[in-house]
Amino acid sequence: MSKLSKNDIAWQQIFDKYDIIEKVQQNGQFEITATAIKGISGREARLMAKFDNRANLPRLFQKYHLSILPITRGSYVIAPFETYQDFPTDMHGVETIYIQFPEHIESIDPNNITSETAAVNSAFLSGILANFIDDDEELIPTVNGRMSSNSFSFKINNVLTKKQMPIYVQNSQIEIDVAYEGVSTLSLIEVKNNIADDFLVRQLYYPYRRWQEQLRKQVKTIFVVYTNNSFFLYEYIFNSIDDYNSVKLNKMRKYCFEPLDIGITDIEKIISNTCVMSEPTNAPFPQADSFARVINLCELLQEDSLTKEEITINYDFDMRQTDYYFNAGKYLGLFELSNEQICLTETATKILTLAPRAKQLEFVKLIMQHAPFRMVLEKHLKTSQPPTKEEVIEIMKMCNLNRIGDKTYERRSSTVIAWVNWILDLAR
Repeated sequence: MSKLSKNDIAWQQIFDKYDIIEKVQQNGQFEITATAIKGISGREARLMAKFDNRANLPRLFQKYHLSILPITRGSYVIAPFETYQDFPTDMHGVETIYIQFPEHIESIDPNNITSETAAVNSAFLSGILANFIDDDEELIPTVNGRMSSNSFSFKINNVLTKKQMPIYVQNSQIEIDVAYEGVSTLSLIEVKNNIADDFLVRQLYYPYRRWQEQLRKQVKTIFVVYTNNSFFLYEYIFNSIDDYNSVKLNKMRKYCFEPLDIGITDIEKIISNTCVMSEPTNAPFPQADSFARVINLCELLQEDSLTKEEITINYDFDMRQTDYYFNAGKYLGLFELSNEQICLTETATKILTLAPRAKQLEFVKLIMQHAPFRMVLEKHLKTSQPPTKEEVIEIMKMCNLNRIGDKTYERRSSTVIAWVNWILDLAR
């Protein structure tokens, strides 16, 4: 079992002091003040209670199916709430819409967007937001930042009893990344520059309640996720205003500034012109199925190096995944460790400055330097059929991989298949 994080340790101390597990079992929930949280942890309560994804929840919360919600400016409630919503897992059927970035804008480089602020500004300036929101007139940025939620009540699912629990919120603090108002809508935008499997519904629901009850016009709640030169926009609606779990995906779209124009011949040319290197001795064979998340971790490290714990706490990684994805990047020569900080290598830094098409092809080159991935892709291209998992495992065994036992070949073969599919998707 992986070691406990500082967050895990602090919450263990809080749970022990206030006997939270027994109180929740007796009363269905437990209220705790920000002062009590800070008194034991030494950290601001809003940071201690900030779990944007399920993977961020401390170990005790996960073990007992608990979550935490703010109910006033200085207090929280802990209970077995159903607080998260999964993002769609399959984007293959989603059409990519190409929108030109305005040529007269020089202060933002559309090929090198490194922050959430730059991402949402780019989406606004290029017309991506206008296209997605589809209001009658020009959108105007209005409210943003921290503010009061006002007072409201709602129902939320209890994951253990399968019944709904009533919650009353009185002037809790909320935060809106940015909002754009048109003639008939106010769109509340939550911006992310990291890939996640799920999101905390509260990030949309509390601001939605704050503004829908104050305005006559429709309030929309939208996620903007930017990664690898692509914008993924998701609009969520609440079928019942007082039901937290009535959240539903209304629509989603993918936007880019230019097509990649990558074909199979480009991939074949890379295979022909790339030499196979010896398997690295300083990193295990990858067990990280999403190559998109390898790229996304590169992007997160572009602004600053991070410790493994910082990655685990702030992004949708548990401690084991952080190790897996760090090692995958290290295997490819993208990451290195310096004074407990994960940093980009010179190779990664150069790749991230390239235009979108060149960037993807450079990532393909790095993968094709490794025999198992290359041989599986060559077999797929030769037969026009994906190799079976058994065939992939046989290829891997032929390559005399370092530090991999017979029992782990099947798990690692999933990574080979996933990365090869990522390459083939570029050419589709």
